[in-house]
Parts: sequence; C-alpha cells; structure tokens
Amino acid sequence: MNTNVTSNKHVNEWIAEMVRLVKPSGIVLIDGSEEQAEALRAEACSTGEMMKLNEEKLPNCYLHRTAINDVARVEHRTFICTRKREDAGNINNWMDPTECYEKLSKLYDGSYKGKTMYVIPYSMSVVGSDFAKYGIELTDSIYVVLNMLIMTRVGLNVLEALGDSADFIKGLHARADIDEEKRYICHFPEDNTIWSVNSGYGGNVLLGKKCFALRIASYLGRKEGWMAEHMLILGIENPEGEVKYISAAFPSACGKTNLAMLIPPEVYKKRGYKTWCVGDDIAWLRVGKDGRLWAVNPENGFFGVAPGTNENSNPNALHTAMKDTIFTNVCLNLDDNTVWWEGLDNNPPKNALNWKGESWDYRKYDKADKVNTSGAHPNSRFTAMAANCPCLSDKFNDPAGVPISAIVFGGRRAKTAPLVYQSFGWQHGAFVGSIMASETTAAASGAVGVVRRDPMAMRPFVGYDMGDYWAHWLAMGKVAANAPKIFHVNWFRTDDEGHFIWPGFGDNMRVLMWILARCEGKVGATETAIGYVPNVEDINVEGLDISRETMTELLSVDKALWLEDCKGIREFYKQVGERVPQEFYAELEALEARLAK
Repeated sequence: MNTNVTSNKHVNEWIAEMVRLVKPSGIVLIDGSEEQAEALRAEACSTGEMMKLNEEKLPNCYLHRTAINDVARVEHRTFICTRKREDAGNINNWMDPTECYEKLSKLYDGSYKGKTMYVIPYSMSVVGSDFAKYGIELTDSIYVVLNMLIMTRVGLNVLEALGDSADFIKGLHARADIDEEKRYICHFPEDNTIWSVNSGYGGNVLLGKKCFALRIASYLGRKEGWMAEHMLILGIENPEGEVKYISAAFPSACGKTNLAMLIPPEVYKKRGYKTWCVGDDIAWLRVGKDGRLWAVNPENGFFGVAPGTNENSNPNALHTAMKDTIFTNVCLNLDDNTVWWEGLDNNPPKNALNWKGESWDYRKYDKADKVNTSGAHPNSRFTAMAANCPCLSDKFNDPAGVPISAIVFGGRRAKTAPLVYQSFGWQHGAFVGSIMASETTAAASGAVGVVRRDPMAMRPFVGYDMGDYWAHWLAMGKVAANAPKIFHVNWFRTDDEGHFIWPGFGDNMRVLMWILARCEGKVGATETAIGYVPNVEDINVEGLDISRETMTELLSVDKALWLEDCKGIREFYKQVGERVPQEFYAELEALEARLAK
C-alpha cells in the first residue's frame, strides 16, 4: 500500500506508522473538491451512515445518527498527556504519555481492517495567514470527513502551505467498537498529537474543533505568545458604517450562539445599526503592530445545538442550517423527509422517527426524561457552513482578523452578578474571568443553584495547568499596549419568584452598546466594590417595558452575597493549586476589603 500521499516526508512517515497500527484496506487523500465530497456523500448514503433529506426544502442536507451511547463530549474520558503531571494541572485528567500511547495502541491495533483510511489535510484559520495552523486527521469515518470539510479549511493547498515542515498537528481517529468504557480523547501537547478512539460523535472526533483549536492551541499560544479562547466574535456597525468588535466567553447554556448571531432590537435597527458574526465559538487572538488584540475565528463552520434554535431565538442560525448541512441525532419527519427538534416550532411531526431511529409519539414527551422521550436528542447538532450565515462578517476570511475593543465574560447567576460591570483594568479583568461561574438550572443535573466555576469558559478546554493559563493572560496584558477593556455580563438575574428580569436575546445589544460607549470614553459609570457599574439612565431601555426600579435592581451589587462568593473563589483557587498567580490572590483580597467597607 502506497503511504506516500504527499511530498512531505514527515507527513508520509507518520501516515506509514499509523497504517502499520490500524491496518486499513486502502488510503484516500481528501483534496477538498466538491466532486470527491459528493462521491463520499453518495457512499455514506448507500451504507446507511447518512441519509439524504428533502432536496427541495433542505437542499444538500443530510441526517446522521450516532450510537446511542455516544451523543456528547466526554470530559471524564478526555486526557492531557504531559511528561510531568503538574504541567497538565489539577483541573484536567492526566495520563503519562508513554503509558497512554501503549494503552491506546492496543485499541487502535487493526481497527481499520476492511476499512478505508481518509487523510484530511486541514487548516485552522485562513491558509497562509499569520494565524494559520495546519493539521492532518486520519479517520475511518466518512461522517468525520464531511463534517471536517464544513468545519475547517480542507484541501491540497494546506499541504502546499505546509511545504517540507514537520510543524503540523497529528490527529488519529478510529471508531473501533464505539465502546464507552474504552473511549479516549487524548491530547499530547508536547508532541503536537491528538488521539481519539471508540467515539463517532462530533465533539470527540472532529479533531480540529475543541481538541486542536482550544486544547492544543492554548498550549501553543502560551509557548508562542498568543491566545486561544472559547469566545464568540461579534461586530456592531453604527449608522456611519464604523464597525467595532467584541469577543465574549460564556459557559454552555448561557446564550453564546444567540449573541454571536444577534439581531438588533427595533430601536437600533431603525437607526441603521447592524450586527455581524465573525465567530460563534472559538477565537484566536494576537497582539497587532498597533498594540491592540486582533482576533480570528479559526473555524470555517458552525457545530450548533439544534434544540431551542428557532425563528425567534436565533433566526440567523436557523437560516444558515437550511442548506448544505449535516444534522446529527435530530428527529426525522417521515411525511416530507425533513427534520424537527424540540423548540423548533409548536408542530411536532405526527409520523416521525426519533433520534434513535425509532417510531416516535410526540404526545409521550416528558421533560424529566428528555433523552428517552424527545424527538431530537437534547445535544443534537447541525454542522453548517459559515458562508451560508445571513449575518456573516465580510472580515470572516480576512487573514489579519479584526481588532477587539472589548472582552466580555458572562455567567448564569440568579442574584450575585449585576447585568453588566466593567473591570478596573486588565489584571482585574483577568481576575474577573478567573472567577466566572454559572449556577445549575435543572434538577436533572443535581441540586439547583450549585455554583460551577468555569474560568474564561475554558475549564474543559485548557491544554495545560489552569494557573499557568491565568499567568499567560496576565503576560498578554503587559504585551498589548492597547488591550481591550474587560467586562462581565449576566443576562440571568431573577426576581424573588425566579423569573428572569432582563428580556435577553436581541435586547442584549443594549448592554453591548453601553460597553462600546465605555470603550470610547463616551459614558460615565459608578465605581462599586466589584467594578464600574452603569448609571441607570445610560442603558437604553426605549421600547422595553422595564421600570427604573427594575433597572436599579438589575445593576445592584449585594455585598453579603459577594462576600459569600469570595469563599467559593478561595476554595476554587485551592483546587487549581499552587500555580495560581499571586496577582489573583491580591485581587481577591482587595475585593474582600472593598466589600467589607
């Protein structure tokens, strides 16, 4: 079998080594062409791996079902394999690299027998740009190939850009037996290597996504002086045509994709404001010659959660997914061969198959047992091309990226965090990111209101020690002479009955407008113990049914709650361990002192 698929000897030697391990029956190099992709789609449909949907209603769209034991990212099976345990940190699962290679090699051995090895050369970010990083993923799954063609920039030009270099991320994926007890997603940051075995679910097997673009990239960013962050990038254009960019980090279930594709409320729309999506999930940031942070979205598509996406919550995401999309684990409407999911509309199909491929009766839906009674799995997905997004920024493919005016952190807190506040400076802002938290919302995930710390929304995604990651944030602030201002938002404040007080969705733009006004020095603020909070009259509530008293409540800071929260922050820092920067302890002590006044 000819394993020389490129002119790069480093690539060829690695492929030959992997071929000896997994023993495929043949090798196919993915060239990025539409002809090859179309042939692979046809092959996947002929084997049942995918199913073509209604061409008139959903042109070039397909449905895929994963194994029912393989429906989400598995944090407890995800490992960072560094030679020294302490370099992986206390928050990550660690395995010794030598032991891990040995253990996983047994699972990979012969796993491609009778199957084709697909070689996917891909780029994170625009090929040839200063931001670009190259990877090659080997897989035995056409589903993975077709998703990677949407999510990354795949093609022979990647191999040309790589040239003779050995500087590429080596990714090996095998479905093997889809055995959840032997499922591993392992990262070897010191070797530029990712191994994923016994899964077929996107988050575990599209190795360009969280594995490369966050875990490996965060490690590379620290080494090379840039940042890989779990952030959306949004542009807001004023009536004069000027665009300012915000990057924002939110834990899951905090409205990240909705914010990334935000539609301005009527009050701003009629004045000529527009919003532009650069990215919905990941941002790579570098210091430009002007001392500002410039950001790109290294991805080429969206891997979005389907349930809850609808014409009201996120019309842009819905329209993006109406063509050239792969749907995973959604409900199939047998009457017209289209798809449906909970929250799409109020018309569940009467004649349908659920996400497992079983006959489904919508009348038996039970919110307490969504996995077994819903039409679509709660974590069902759409993989859609960014190019099809109605609000895609014209800077999406700009190799220079976009300059960031503000970094926004957010969490889901019922009472603690106000609607918005600004940090006192970069160091304090990094501290604010480190204490980010969300409260659990559903009884299904244990007790309600339990605080889960998710610093910078990166808890599952930092490829090395969290304390070292925070130190890198502090270092970047010293290098960026014109660093963005840092803010924190909370769309989820509730009243005493547990109802949300702030309308959220498109109206969140009202808060972003205050943030941008602060960045431009156009508006004042009130200094509080936690940071600068807006003056009530400076948040535009025109057209909202919201009283001054309610706004005052939304912007209030309860010192007793914050002092209580400081105890949780101390506990979390202890868990992170001895590499927590001293500056963060100084910030915590200063916060406690201000609160105690």
